[in-house]
Amino acid sequence: MRSLLLLVLAACLAMAGGGAWWLSQPLQLASPTVDLSIEAGSTPREIAKGWVDAGVDASPWLLYQWFRFSGQSRQIRAGSYELAQGATPRDLLRMMVRGDERLSVVKLIDGWTFKRFRAELAQADGLKQTTAGLSDSEIMAQLGMPGEAPEGQFFPDTYSYAKGSTDLAVMKRAVSAMQKQLDAAWAQRQSNVVVKTPREALILASIVEKETGREADRPMIAGVFNNRLRVGMPLQTDPSVIYGLGEQFDGNLRKVHLQTDTPYNTYTRAGLPPTPIAMPGKAALLAAVKPAETKALYFVARGDGSSAFSATLAEHNRAVNQYQRATRNPGKTP
Repeated sequence: MRSLLLLVLAACLAMAGGGAWWLSQPLQLASPTVDLSIEAGSTPREIAKGWVDAGVDASPWLLYQWFRFSGQSRQIRAGSYELAQGATPRDLLRMMVRGDERLSVVKLIDGWTFKRFRAELAQADGLKQTTAGLSDSEIMAQLGMPGEAPEGQFFPDTYSYAKGSTDLAVMKRAVSAMQKQLDAAWAQRQSNVVVKTPREALILASIVEKETGREADRPMIAGVFNNRLRVGMPLQTDPSVIYGLGEQFDGNLRKVHLQTDTPYNTYTRAGLPPTPIAMPGKAALLAAVKPAETKALYFVARGDGSSAFSATLAEHNRAVNQYQRATRNPGKTP
């Protein structure tokens, strides 16, 4: 009897040792990475079988027994996971218990319009589309901003998300991020700024964003617009006119466009346009509330991404002759 007990004990110890060895060995995968989306309510047995069906070369029974006897099977979180070569059964369970999901990213660029933003979300990998059939106003209502124009309300940044997340969820994060960035910028506003509200600052920032891709020039451009607003001079900014043209703009801004009145024509109307014209980034937001101290009322693109600034119309005309009329480029001659 004693010999039988010793044999049973030895077998159990061997099994325990084998189990410990298996738990520390890399799992064999059918490809460099194996993906699995675990739905809420999935059982440990279903999860084990799911991994095997996805490409993990292991016994589903053995994986299930590991999940079960670990005492952590009820702690496995729903989500989208990616298992890489070299991962062990311990690593697999740890990943699911921690909720270390495989994340995708969508990048929103400074200066994009809401239309471009929606197009980017629509083609984002693994992002569930819930707003495809909604109008802009319906989307804003779902975001808790009924009646608000969407342009400029979303902060351009890189947003990570798990597979199965919705486009509306990313929009909510971008709205929240813009509000935080705008609040932070507004708290730093200088006493000499003409804009009176955060919303006006957002509109001005969107114009500054579209007027230059050169960060160093943004405070000066904001300074020019701040000066024009102070003296009641039209902003005369081409990007706003172009935005107002919408689908009519074919890439060539003509004199007739500058003379045709729209709510966004800053040649025919004084003051700021009614809404932002794009998504401004952090640098443009700060420039709008912390403009450079300057006497300049004019600027013109040099053709290398930078701008030349002038305090008088005569100086400006000379700069236009030097930098733009030679190339026939009307780009930034506000």
